Amino acid sequence: MAGADSYSDTGELTNAGTASEQRRNTFVKWVFFACAFLSVLTTVGIIVVLFRGAWTFFSDVSILTFYTGSEWSPQRNPPSYGVLSLVYGTLLITVGSAVVALPVGTATAIYLSEYASARVRSIIKPTLEVLAGIPTIVYGFFALSFITPLIQRVFPQTGTFNAASAAIVVGIMIIPMVSSLSEDAMSAVPDELRNAGYGLGATKFEVSTGIVVPSAMSGILASYILAISRAIGETMAVALAAGITPQITANPLEPIQTMTSYMVNVGMGDVSVGSVGYQSLFAVGMTLFVMTLAMNMLSLAIKARYREEYQ
Repeated sequence: MAGADSYSDTGELTNAGTASEQRRNTFVKWVFFACAFLSVLTTVGIIVVLFRGAWTFFSDVSILTFYTGSEWSPQRNPPSYGVLSLVYGTLLITVGSAVVALPVGTATAIYLSEYASARVRSIIKPTLEVLAGIPTIVYGFFALSFITPLIQRVFPQTGTFNAASAAIVVGIMIIPMVSSLSEDAMSAVPDELRNAGYGLGATKFEVSTGIVVPSAMSGILASYILAISRAIGETMAVALAAGITPQITANPLEPIQTMTSYMVNVGMGDVSVGSVGYQSLFAVGMTLFVMTLAMNMLSLAIKARYREEYQ
């Protein structure tokens, strides 16, 4: 009987412990769910605020005029709200920064993944992380005080504010994103593929460019698109280096204005809340949001399309 009582007590303790563990797991699950739901709720809130403000703006300004006009002069009488000049400035900076960052970042990733020793990698990777952590306004001052004077030595007609300087400094900013994500994708390629290439007599360069890079292409392309999305949304460095002159020009040595730069200027200016000029913030922000969302969706589609799975 004593043994039976002992067995009963042990069973009750086990059941109590199991119930306590289940309650703990349920609590943790709901905490994680709350965090995830908060993220979704924040995203939905941002979208609602943008589209409500843009709806108010488009009740005063024709959406056709907004997206087809090339002159942006909110302070003029009558004002002009043609966003194409701002979109053009944004794309000019984005393309210029991509020209700088994509080849340099990819080459850096190949070196780190295929050529660098463990000691060299331990030095370069933290340096890239420091580069990624520098405040963007510091990059803007770097463009004004260092990059622009260098450009002016070659092209004396270059002004203090210009698109070339802004594109170069934004390209430097996004190099760590390209190199880090691309290097991770290359490092995930199995060594068996490399060894097969060496077994066929390929050199390290041929293995790197002919086997590793194509095998990691989905991750590399995704890093490109995420870096370009980062360049599209860059604010302070561009606002300091590129100027505040909205225009469509093929000359990168002239000042321009991007969408983010305009939003900063209006947000810090003396535009009255509720005016058409103030509401234009939301229309420009919505346009920028749609552009970056499209880039992120493209990144996900490319990763899904070209994903390589290895056992």
